[in-house]
Amino acid sequence: MNKEAVLHTPLSQYAYAVDERSLNIRIRTAKNDITACYLYYGDRVDMVEPIRVTEVQMEKNATDDLFDYYEATVADKYSRVCYYFKLEDGDKEEFYYSRGFCNNMEAHRTEYFQFPYIRREDMLDVPKWASDIVMYHIFPDSFASDKRSLSGIGQQVELNATESGEKIKSVSNLGGTLNGISENLDYIRDLGVNCIYLNPIFTASSYHKYDTIDYMSIDPCFGTMEDFKKLVSNCHENGIRVILDGVFNHCGSDFFAFRDVLAKGSESRYYDWFYDMPANVEFKDPPEYEAFAYVKEMPKLNTGNPEVIEYFCNVGKYWIEEADIDGWRLDVANEINHGFWREYRKAVRGVKKDCFLIAEIWEEAGIWLQGDQFDSTMNYTFSYLCKDFFATDKISVTEFDEQINKMFMRYSWKTDFCQMNFLDTHDVPRFLSYCGGDIEKLKLAATYMMTCVGIPSIFYGDECAIEGVTEPEYRKEMPWKYVVNDDVYKDISEDLGKAANGTDGSSINNVYDNQHVGNIEELYPYYKKLIRIRNSEVVLRRGSYKTVLTDDTGLYVFVRSLGEEKIYVVFNNSNNDKRCDLSEYVGDSAYELIRGYVTGKEFRVSAKSAMIIKEFLN
Repeated sequence: MNKEAVLHTPLSQYAYAVDERSLNIRIRTAKNDITACYLYYGDRVDMVEPIRVTEVQMEKNATDDLFDYYEATVADKYSRVCYYFKLEDGDKEEFYYSRGFCNNMEAHRTEYFQFPYIRREDMLDVPKWASDIVMYHIFPDSFASDKRSLSGIGQQVELNATESGEKIKSVSNLGGTLNGISENLDYIRDLGVNCIYLNPIFTASSYHKYDTIDYMSIDPCFGTMEDFKKLVSNCHENGIRVILDGVFNHCGSDFFAFRDVLAKGSESRYYDWFYDMPANVEFKDPPEYEAFAYVKEMPKLNTGNPEVIEYFCNVGKYWIEEADIDGWRLDVANEINHGFWREYRKAVRGVKKDCFLIAEIWEEAGIWLQGDQFDSTMNYTFSYLCKDFFATDKISVTEFDEQINKMFMRYSWKTDFCQMNFLDTHDVPRFLSYCGGDIEKLKLAATYMMTCVGIPSIFYGDECAIEGVTEPEYRKEMPWKYVVNDDVYKDISEDLGKAANGTDGSSINNVYDNQHVGNIEELYPYYKKLIRIRNSEVVLRRGSYKTVLTDDTGLYVFVRSLGEEKIYVVFNNSNNDKRCDLSEYVGDSAYELIRGYVTGKEFRVSAKSAMIIKEFLN
C-alpha cells in the first residue's frame, strides 16, 4: 500500500458540513492501490470509554491521473464528531489511519481526526438559487441598442470637467445600451437563461469600462440609472437574476481620488488610497506606481486602507439597495487582500442575504472559497479542459476524465455546484475559433457544459456562432440581422443567393459567410434545447457526478444521480460512429432527451455527437 499518497485534511474540502447534522468526509489514496476504505465515526464527547463508533463503507467517487478519492456522508445526531479510517488492499495489508498508520486502532479519541463542532456560522452559505442558474454573459457595448439591433456606432460623451478645467470623456465602440438589453429580454428569456452577468456598466473612460471613473453612476454611453432600474425590474419580472461586475483592484485614471493624487502627490488627502505610490506621481508609460498589468490608466487601489474598504463596501451595498441586483462578479479578485473580501461579503450580505459572489480567479482558488469571501469563481480550468478535449483533440478521453475529476476534488461538492463554467468570455478567444469553425465540436462542448456540475455560462452570441481570436473579434457585435421576434432565424436563402451571384453583396453582414449563417440557424435551437433540458431536470443541476465509461477510441459516459433518479450523458468525441452498451446500468429502455425518443440499453452514437439518456424509474 502506498502510504505516501494517503491524504486527509480535517476542516477542508476533505471534511465539511453539508448541514447542521451531516458531514461529507473524503480521503485520497494512490490510484488503484486499495480495494476498500471504511470510515469509523463517533461522538467526540461520548460519555463512555472507549467511545462507540459507527462503521460506514466509503465509495470511490473520483479518480484522477494519480489518485483515487473515497467519500462517505456522516448523518447522525452528533454536533461534535471524531473519526478515523481503515484501508484494505485486498491482499495482505490492512491499516487504520488517524494520527498516523497502525495495525490496530488503540489510540484515544483525542488522536482521531476531529470535527470539533458543526457550527452554522462556519458552514458554506451559498445562495440556494445559485446551482439552478443558466447564465448569459453580456458585454454591454456589443449586444444591442434597440430591438434585435445594434447601431454599431460608438459615442463620446463629455463628463464634468476637472478642477483644472480639463475635460473628461466616456467612449463606447459599438453603441450597445442598457435599453438595448431590456428590449431583447424576450430573446434572453426564450433562450431559457435565468441570470445575466453584465461586464462593467459604471461611468468609465474606455469602451470596456474596466477603468472606472464613478462607481455610483451608470456610464452615459449605456444609459441612465432609470434605464438600469427598469432593466433589473424587467429581469426580475421574467425570472432572471442580475449580476454586476465590480472592479475594486484598480480604478480609472480619472477617478476623483487618483486625480487628486496626480495633482498633489504625497500631500493628497487620498495618497494612501493607492498601493505603493511614489511621492511625486507622473502619468506616463510605464507607470512608476502599481497598476493593473502595468497599465497607467488603471492605478492599483490600496484595499488594506480602512477608508477604501468602507468606500467599496458602500458601493457593493448601494447597487443592491438602489437597483436590487442579485450578485457581484469581482474583477482581479486574487490581487486583493483577503481581509477586504471578508468585510465586503459581510457588507453586501447584510443588505441581501442571498447575494451571490463570484471571483475572477483563473487558477486554483480554495483559499478564497472557505465561506468567508466568495461563493464561486470563474472556472477557467473547465474552459481549458473543454478546449483541449472537444476543440483541439489535444487530450484523450481518459486524460479529460482524470483532469475533470481532479478539478472537482479541489473543492467541496457544495462549492463545485456553483462554480461558473464557461467555454469563453470577454477575455479569451471564442470557443468556436478554437474549434476551427467546426460547429459539431462546439455543440459537444456546450452539451458537456449544460450537463456538468457547475453553473453554465454562455457568452453572448456563442449561440449565434460568433468567432474571434483577437479582442475586437471576440467582442464583436451580436448578429441580430438573422434573428426575428419569434426567435426563428430568418429564411436567408434569397439573400445568400444574391450574395453568391454578386447582385447584392451588402445584404450579407461581412462578418458572416454562408457557413456561419448556417451555423447560426443550427446552433440557436440546439442551445435552446440544451437549456430546456437542464432547466427541466433537477438531477442535472444538483445531482452527483460519476464516471461510467472511458474509452480512448472516443466514448465517454458519466452519470448524474439524485436519489433514485439518474441521467447518463454519452459523448462520442471521434470521427466514427460508436456502439455504446449501458446494459450494466439501465433497464431495457430509457429516454433520449436531446432528440426525444425511447432508446434501448444498447445504441449507436453518431460521430462527434452526444446523447442525454434518462433512465425510466419503475
